Amino acid sequence: MSGYGAIRMRMKVGVVGSAGGDLKPEVLEKAREMGRCLARHDIIVVTGSAPGLPHEAVLGAKEIGAMVIGISPALSLDQHREVYRAPWEEYDALIFTGSGLMGREIEIIRTCEAVIVIGGRSGTLGEFAIAYDESRLIGVLTGTGGIADHVSELLAVIDKQTGADVISNGDPEALLSMMIDRHRERIVRGLAYRGPVIHDS
Repeated sequence: MSGYGAIRMRMKVGVVGSAGGDLKPEVLEKAREMGRCLARHDIIVVTGSAPGLPHEAVLGAKEIGAMVIGISPALSLDQHREVYRAPWEEYDALIFTGSGLMGREIEIIRTCEAVIVIGGRSGTLGEFAIAYDESRLIGVLTGTGGIADHVSELLAVIDKQTGADVISNGDPEALLSMMIDRHRERIVRGLAYRGPVIHDS
């Protein structure tokens, strides 16, 4: 199909980023404001139900009443709470993958039309790589440290076209506005729901 102009599904955006480490107060607030922005635009927020920056985005989104879905590495709520010690009370729904921390990364990306990277360490690097290879729209909230502040260098090294779109901005509202505009363009062009392009690794 050449386009999906008649689709009225709500946009789902995954928020990935640092679950721990040295999280500065200004970065925590930026992540929370990102969640508020998503909520104001009636976007469904998806995370790996992790602590840290993704959870700050969840808290911000819930301040305004957004729907929030967590993709859990666990097999059950008991395992989610007791083994992974992951947050759960703020979520409208938890999807139990039983895939572990690395396995659930694929499910996060495939659940969403777009992904936002905030800060990030090795796990976020994996999520970025999956999103890029699977032709997703990727927003990068710069000024948050970690992977988010090195994406331009990564793209230069990757040097491969996959159909992904990468947008960077240090302001949460500006970043999201740019992403929404690009998402609409991708819908019209038939890219938003197409899935990954087959390419060499």
